[in-house]
Amino acid sequence: MSVNESPAGRQPTATYDSPFMKACRREPVPHTPVWFMRQAGRSLPEYRKVREGIPMLESCMRPELVTEITLQPVRRHGVDAAIYFSDIVVPLKAIGLDLDIKPGVGPVVEEPIRTRADLARLRDLTPEDVSYVTEAIGLLTRELGPTPLIGFAGAPFTLASYLVEGGPSRTYENAKAMMYGDPELWADLLDRLADITAAFLKVQIEAGASAVQLFDSWAGALAPADYRRSVMPASVKVFEAVAGYGVPRIHFGVGTGELLGLMGEAGADVVGVDWRVPLDEAARRVGPGKALQGNLDPTVLFASTEAVETKTREVLDAAEGLEGHIFNLGHGVMPSTDPDALTRLVDHVHARTAR
Repeated sequence: MSVNESPAGRQPTATYDSPFMKACRREPVPHTPVWFMRQAGRSLPEYRKVREGIPMLESCMRPELVTEITLQPVRRHGVDAAIYFSDIVVPLKAIGLDLDIKPGVGPVVEEPIRTRADLARLRDLTPEDVSYVTEAIGLLTRELGPTPLIGFAGAPFTLASYLVEGGPSRTYENAKAMMYGDPELWADLLDRLADITAAFLKVQIEAGASAVQLFDSWAGALAPADYRRSVMPASVKVFEAVAGYGVPRIHFGVGTGELLGLMGEAGADVVGVDWRVPLDEAARRVGPGKALQGNLDPTVLFASTEAVETKTREVLDAAEGLEGHIFNLGHGVMPSTDPDALTRLVDHVHARTAR
């Protein structure tokens, strides 16, 4: 189903004509919509207050807490979309894998996936496994009204890399060794993760998410030929699994300038662009028929207001004439970012692009 069609059997929701949804569908907008990856999180003092003493994964499983955290940047910054507060490893935890998010480190897997026998630990995800997600999204959509909620999941490659490495990595030597040395096991691992990811996104959409984003945070470590052969089929499977809902599908990775065309080809309606490639060049690489999202360097927010506005104008100028543009950072909000700088940025983009 095209993102430009209303989902079969459903009436357009309150969010359907929002600037964010219009931009995803490459329709005219009253202003360029803005949201930020990691807008709900450590940069906000109100977030640190409500999360105090609560482990990360536990906080993702408390519907009232998830609702409050997701709403905080919408209230403070006036962004055009909320993103569901969670973590990419939540569905893996939900199916029973022994993992945790360690402060200052990230997700750590107790027993990495290294053999074919290990695949048996990756059972199917059911809606009952993540009933707290359904509950939280129900609470959120009632609060958000016409503001869209973006659901999200980690892409199969990024999840596989965490599982095979056992935690964060800069070189991905174990994951790549499996990809190159045992391509059948690698393909089966990614295929199973595609099913889990698709199930997780379906839960979010059916609960009321207006759009979904697939984070392939580590895909920039791949050469295009390896991405096409060994990774793209699993991402295609995820996007195809949720195509029938008619919600916009966003695809984002870091350091993926060489992969932008392939990431669009995988099935996204919107391709996220990091700060390394100007949006006009990104549009050339992605090709027609896709909206783009991005792409201010997150570190610019540590400069003066004048410098932020100058760099923002560069992004908006490069986006001039795009079929659809959603303003975002080229990666997530950094923890020490001044929240007021984000609020000023939203106001500036809205004012500068008002039509």
